[in-house]
Amino acid sequence: MYRARLVSRTLASVSLALCVPVVVTACGSSPSSKDSGQTGAGPSGTTSVEIAQGAGAGSTPGSIQVAVQPDIRNELPPSVVSRGKFVIGVGALGQGAPPLAFVGSDGKTVTGSDPDLARLVAAVFGLAPDVENSTFDNLFVGIDSGKVDAGFSDTTITEQRKKKYEFASYGQDNLGFGAKASNTWNFNGNYENLAGLTVAVDAGTSQEKLLLSWQSKLQAEGKSLSLKYFPDVSSAWSAVVSGQVDAYFIADPTVLYQAKSTAGTPRAIRDAGAVSASGSSLQGLIGATTKQGSGLVKPIADAINHLIKNGQYQQLLNAYGLISDAVPASVVNPPGLPASGS
Repeated sequence: MYRARLVSRTLASVSLALCVPVVVTACGSSPSSKDSGQTGAGPSGTTSVEIAQGAGAGSTPGSIQVAVQPDIRNELPPSVVSRGKFVIGVGALGQGAPPLAFVGSDGKTVTGSDPDLARLVAAVFGLAPDVENSTFDNLFVGIDSGKVDAGFSDTTITEQRKKKYEFASYGQDNLGFGAKASNTWNFNGNYENLAGLTVAVDAGTSQEKLLLSWQSKLQAEGKSLSLKYFPDVSSAWSAVVSGQVDAYFIADPTVLYQAKSTAGTPRAIRDAGAVSASGSSLQGLIGATTKQGSGLVKPIADAINHLIKNGQYQQLLNAYGLISDAVPASVVNPPGLPASGS
């Protein structure tokens, strides 16, 4: 999974820019088959943004009407406005991480709460969305080079990353334990409840770092905790269902989505508890990622706050069952996870 709790995993070096279909229609214009070919609403007008398209049983497709906000549009660098499009980076090549960002049921549309939020932001700007899909590592290459305006890819805000990038927060950074529905085990916010368990986790992630720290504490107490790794998300969930592992520690939105989409089936999963990615009193946050000095972070935060104020942000999260990860406001460069946990 690509969840941006990924901090050191080596991903495939192939960078594939994929402009994806989504129906976003400005008043008085015709819908285009590509994000990059669509005409934004311009300095005024309303855009209809289709959300959760092809996202599967764990989501509810719909449309959200967004009026252009000229004051926020005017905050953008002139070069972005004159280009007429907002270039959105997503690091979801491969399986992605439903419901955050992944390729939909048509096999080509990048769907999920992250790219859909970015499309709503583009509508606030009156710009056409242009979604560029790559590996998570190459997402940052795109931001660094200026080919991507902003990454909306479930990126954890850390103090280390803030040395190079600017962030506009848009979600809580929570990790969750997914267990088989018939398994009565619960995390209950206490690492000691992991004693004796085998937990699936993705290598190079902050959830792995958290598990390793808990493993060390348990070993010091004479207890055990085993970590097990799988090649992809599907294999890890299969291991949970088959009983090879007791739980899968992954982004909590992914656990919630899996629970919703498998309810009532032999592969049913439930959420057995969540914790902030920091594992401490600091609530981790997810943020839209921009290059330092690009002039984009404030208008993005202002656009997200407009969407929050008018209920479109909540409507989007409800479509994916993620309202529990909502933030009350988007903040520019809020406190991030400590550099030691980056």
